Amino acid sequence: MDGLGDGAFSKVYVSICNFLRKLLWAILAVGPIPNHVAVIMDGNRRFARTRKLEKEYGHRLGFLSLISTLRNCYELGIKYVTVYAFSIDNFKRKPDEVGGLMELLQEKLEDALKEESFIKTCGIKVLFVGNLSLLPEQVQDSAKKLMDETAHNTRAILAVCVCYTSTDEIAHAVQEACDENRLICTMRCNSSGTNKGNSDEFLVTLADLEKHMYMAHCPDPDILIRTSGETRLSNFLLWQSCFCYLHITKALWPEFSLRHLVWAILESQRVQPYLEKMKKKL
Repeated sequence: MDGLGDGAFSKVYVSICNFLRKLLWAILAVGPIPNHVAVIMDGNRRFARTRKLEKEYGHRLGFLSLISTLRNCYELGIKYVTVYAFSIDNFKRKPDEVGGLMELLQEKLEDALKEESFIKTCGIKVLFVGNLSLLPEQVQDSAKKLMDETAHNTRAILAVCVCYTSTDEIAHAVQEACDENRLICTMRCNSSGTNKGNSDEFLVTLADLEKHMYMAHCPDPDILIRTSGETRLSNFLLWQSCFCYLHITKALWPEFSLRHLVWAILESQRVQPYLEKMKKKL
């Protein structure tokens, strides 16, 4: 009888929680739901240090927080989520910590490749953004495989920024745009039989740069969330974030939960009219 009672109580509890979640989504839907949420996932190491745990444990808890946040965004109907997983500057950390992070990334990539994974069952397309050549070869292969296997998914898009900084992204876009324009000009000169091309063909336009950005496949974020209370962008989406709402929360990333996400969305809805007004001034 006790077992049956516990089971019935659990079902009622789950039903109430699901009802409250749907009610919360309905309340948030009264205002504009962001199309793209970007997150600087900061505070894993600090979380572990304050609890006298190994750094790896903090990173593992941070991954659980990521899955929970993705699930909440998916249920809310947010199409794009971008997370800052590993900066190029993070390579300056101790080799054993960097190695541990790469091993953890490889482990989670292998989990994501399984058919029963959250990524596969929810039809999420995964993009890895950054200078991926800096990753270990095995991690590169797994990342490419996951991108290939989810390429046709359309329900939501997760962009994972690894080996990324915004300055590297801009430098990459400039180099790619210049190389492309130079190639086009050379081909036109060869086809016309002239040695000189029009100097205007070498000009790099705004459209050229944006086409070659690592983040070219995603719209600009509507909200950029930074955890751990730090008030800096840490070289993340500097080009794309000029008109998005920047939300700072003191919660460390492993502590980030549904209530923090809801509060960020509510705050962004409050300032949305002002941001739209500023965009129209351009």
